[in-house]
Amino acid sequence: MSTSTMLILFFGLYFISCVKVLKEYERGVIFRLGRVLGKPKGPGIIFVFAPIDKMVRTSLRLIAHDVPPQDIITKDNVSVKVNAVVYSRIVDPIKAIIEVEDYYYATSQLAQTTLRSVLGQAELDQLLSEREQINHSLQTILDKQTDPWGIKVSNVEIKHIDLPQEMQRAMAKQAEAERERRAKIISAEAEFQAADKLKQAAVVIEDHPMALQMRYLQTIREIAAENNSTTLFPIPIDLLTPFIEKAKKDKK
Repeated sequence: MSTSTMLILFFGLYFISCVKVLKEYERGVIFRLGRVLGKPKGPGIIFVFAPIDKMVRTSLRLIAHDVPPQDIITKDNVSVKVNAVVYSRIVDPIKAIIEVEDYYYATSQLAQTTLRSVLGQAELDQLLSEREQINHSLQTILDKQTDPWGIKVSNVEIKHIDLPQEMQRAMAKQAEAERERRAKIISAEAEFQAADKLKQAAVVIEDHPMALQMRYLQTIREIAAENNSTTLFPIPIDLLTPFIEKAKKDKK
């Protein structure tokens, strides 16, 4: 094999080795003799001329950082364990490579410290009832601090709040007492409304005496519906009134 053929083969293989393919979600940061070469390359086919060029691949996809459980003491001195998840992605590949050594690890550590700092300023009731507001506050702080790294924090979600057993029992007692309070209030309101209706019924009966007789007959009917009951049917005084008056006239 001649020298020219070997040179052609060598340069052919070298040219093929310089061809790199980046996926749609990937970008390549090219360092030429230690300096960043222009803008990030990709997606598609790019050329990396080794050994003077070195490429660092970055992914633009959304990354979920699982924040491990953190021991936190709330503002009202309650010890809890809280874990969360942080969603972030690279918006500037050059900053993500140059400004920080490991952007994934740095974002995860920053999320842990920020979680302890923010939740330590909130009381337990706020932590349980205002979770959406706390998530937004965490996202704003992390996004501002990771912006120089070319990282965009799009969302932060608190996953679980682990309370001590003593606090869980205390909260259960509080919830039970609250339910009993509501039940007593509802019962008292029902009695008040029933008393008001009875008052209105008494006024109607006073103006219309026959209403009492109708109610009396209705009660008798309800009692008589039971087959195993003995019904005593008293005779109303009004039925005897004509006979009493007649007897008084006869005496006169």
